[in-house]
Parts: sequence; structure tokens; C-alpha cells
Amino acid sequence: MFMHNKKLMYTVRVSEPNPALATLMLEQFGGPQGELAAAMRYFTQGLADEDVGRRDMLMDIATEELSHLEIIGSIVAMLNRGAKGRLAEAAEEEADLYASMTSGGESHTTSILYGGGAALINSAGVPWTAAYVDSIGDPACDLRSNIAAESRAKIVYERLINVTDDPGIKDALTFLMTREVAHQKSFEKALYAIPANFPPGKLPGHPDFADKYYNMSQGEGDASGPWNTGEQWDTVDEREAQMAVDGGDGRAEVALSVDEEKAVETFAARTRSEPEFDPLTGADLGAGPGAGRTRPIPAVPPG
Repeated sequence: MFMHNKKLMYTVRVSEPNPALATLMLEQFGGPQGELAAAMRYFTQGLADEDVGRRDMLMDIATEELSHLEIIGSIVAMLNRGAKGRLAEAAEEEADLYASMTSGGESHTTSILYGGGAALINSAGVPWTAAYVDSIGDPACDLRSNIAAESRAKIVYERLINVTDDPGIKDALTFLMTREVAHQKSFEKALYAIPANFPPGKLPGHPDFADKYYNMSQGEGDASGPWNTGEQWDTVDEREAQMAVDGGDGRAEVALSVDEEKAVETFAARTRSEPEFDPLTGADLGAGPGAGRTRPIPAVPPG
């Protein structure tokens, strides 16, 4: 059960309307790293988690993210408030009204389509989608994904802080950014509270491949580090040793019935290429400057 308290979790103080800035703020309202995506990610994880402690944590943080959604939505609404009134009441001349709506950004979209409200879109106008919720139902996987999500959200907040000089907005965004740090710490503690959290899932990795590092991109720029050298790794540089690592012939095959095999052979024969056949094609007939090498078009005999 959810209950709404009319007081925001953090006070929003906006110095003056700024529709263009409001559009940028929508990234954390309806964007992939935004508060709604976070709330839905943790809420759905919490519903399915069998561990009482993790479920409680996920529900706590999911509910807090909804509070953060209200904060960022309030910032958007306040930044749009002046333009919203002018647009609704046509209080300015056409040119001045358009200038106040755009202010160098795409804020005319939110003004015309959403009346200056906090729309569930990102800063580029892309609608929010449940595809942003990347839960997979395994706590070791989901907690790692949550840690990454909180990290990305912090970076977005840093960037938003850097594009405004409004002290009230900076203050509120700093609070939201800091909560991303706190949530990341909670998720990391929850992850490592699972004694055997790596690799995720139940099945173990194959011992022949779990410690191999395949140096597949070779040349200038090759580098060594703890990710590919040391006691944990067997680095494979030889190209031959990187192919058919299972000891097979490296080909794809399938067992077919006699009828299936005959049908495939018939199809292959019908669609077989003739390497010796080089017909005149449309590319030759329509060749112009820049076409590269094409076949010459035979001269038409006179008469």
C-alpha cells in the first residue's frame, strides 16, 4: 500500500522559469537512467525476491525513487510554469512567445504537447518504456545491474548540475545525486551478503574456459593488466589456438533426416552460383562517374 505525503522529500527552490533547462531535466524523469525507471526496476525486483531482507530494501528504495520522481517532476513543472501561463493565455506576441518557449532548446515540444507539464519522456522527447527495466530475476544479476544503474544516474545528475547556475536547482540535484551514491552502497552490501554471488546463477562455468583470456584484437595498442595477465589468467595469443577451442573442426552442422537432407540438396542445387557467368547488369547499364569499374556496354550495330 502506498500513501502520498504532500511534502516533498526535498524542498524545490527554482529561481526563475527556464523551459529549455526543464527539457534537459526530463532526462531524469522519463529517461533510461531516470527515477521512474529506477522505481519500477526495484519495485518489480522486490515483488519477486524470496529473501525478506532484500525485499524490504528493494521496496524501501523503490518507494524513495518515486519520491525522487516527484522532486525532479516538480523542478520541471516550476521551470515551465511561466511559459505555461503565457502559452495558455497568449500573453505575448507570437515571436516573443515562441522565443520564450524554445530558449535555445526543444522545450516547445513539451510546451505544445504537454502544456509545460512533466511528461514521461527523456530530454530528446523519446517516450518512457518498460524496456528500461532490465531485471532478470536472479539477485546476483539484478543487484549488479542496480549498482550500474545508480552509477549511471549519478553521472547524469552531475551533468545536469553542470548546466545550470540556479542555486536551488543545484541544491536539489546534489541531494538526488548523493542518494544514488547511498543506494549503490546498499546494493553492494546486499550483493556481497550473498556468500556465493559469482558467477550468477546455479551452473558452474566450464573449467576449460573459465580462466582463458583470448587476445582477439592484436596490434598496436595491446595492453596487459589484471584483466588478462597474472595467476588467474591463461592468455591465448596464437590465432590457431583461438579457433575451434572445443577441439572440433569449427564448423556448424546439424543431423538431418534423409528427406530433409534431400530437400536441402535440391535447394542448394537450384540456388547455386555460377562463378564463370558474368552477365551485364543494371549497375553496368546505369554506370556514371564514381561507379568504379563496370563492364563496358556492347556497341549497338548500326542500322
